[in-house]
Amino acid sequence: MDIKSKLPKSETTIFSVMTALAAEHQAINLGQGFPDYDCNEDLKKLINKYLVEGRNQYCPMPGLLALRESIAEKIYKSYEVDINPKDEITVTAGATQALFTAISAFIHSGDEVIIFEPAYDSYYPSILLAGGIPKPNRLYAPDFKIDWNELKDMITDKTKMIIINSPHNPTGTSLEEQDLLNLQEIVKDKNIIVLSDEVYEHLIYDENQHQSVLKFPQLFQQCIAVYSFGKTFHSTGWKIGYAVGPDHLMKEFRNVHQWNVFSVNSFIQYALADYLKNSENYEYLPNFFQSKRDLLLSELENSPLKSTPASGTYFQVFDYSKISDLPDFEFAKYLTTEIGVAAIPISPFYSIEIKEQNIRLCFAKKESTLLNATKNLRKLRK
Repeated sequence: MDIKSKLPKSETTIFSVMTALAAEHQAINLGQGFPDYDCNEDLKKLINKYLVEGRNQYCPMPGLLALRESIAEKIYKSYEVDINPKDEITVTAGATQALFTAISAFIHSGDEVIIFEPAYDSYYPSILLAGGIPKPNRLYAPDFKIDWNELKDMITDKTKMIIINSPHNPTGTSLEEQDLLNLQEIVKDKNIIVLSDEVYEHLIYDENQHQSVLKFPQLFQQCIAVYSFGKTFHSTGWKIGYAVGPDHLMKEFRNVHQWNVFSVNSFIQYALADYLKNSENYEYLPNFFQSKRDLLLSELENSPLKSTPASGTYFQVFDYSKISDLPDFEFAKYLTTEIGVAAIPISPFYSIEIKEQNIRLCFAKKESTLLNATKNLRKLRK
């Protein structure tokens, strides 16, 4: 049978590769971005409650209204922005599905989509599957800042979407207010949609505030913003998130969503609707994760691994150039097989070959896991 692949160059994700290598060598896995601790017991009790009560049938296509109302309330508490839960929020089967749906809804054959690299690895194939053309804008270590003048020069009459990600995976950097104002001015009066990946919105540190596109009324009219309950509530395996956008964009988003997954698992939606009502269930997250970031950094302070503290996410980038000349994938394999700690190389997040020597470590781990991992990493020498 002759099958023509839509993604002929697609390979197994680096996360699967490094996780399998970690399991094979019994290495401590600081590679793939998931916690090694469980979610809150109260949340699990709520899920069990609604499961036992038989909330097992289809929810409405846009998501349970009670959950959308709780999300709207959370958005107001976080950003003092009013969002219409009926028309401007859609519950999705995780953030990656929301991103795929947004790209599928708005990108046509030949449309250009600007992404910032290193970029989360689902963007590029999603654009290709929609018939679009990815246009990478490269960010450079160590600060990975966006050059807005350079972005302005990239825009053509074929540019239909710009994808931003803040706090940013894999670099751990975050956009500031002026960045969003720059973006708002660049896309003003243009037929360009901004797809804003904000799954780490509550994971921002050093008393800084997350700058969501929702806070910029003019920009918001051209945006779909994407969020993840899995990242927020330490439950990545549940695959549930949501998208927020003005009704004129959300209508088209839902037009694709309904033919994709239609609706998301029911009993977890009921549970989250209740759980979100208590803002303490997410307001503690910056301090919770900053303590883990600071532990990782303090334990490696005198090692030859060098870094700038992550301003958000639960990822920390380290420069290993004082240790080895190996390419980052080879160095990550060396760490896994010889040092006993799995890391993620940064090069797979680019569509071009790069020579920077950086790896990403995930600190969404128990303190004991981080201490054991850093004990191994301190064996590295110049």
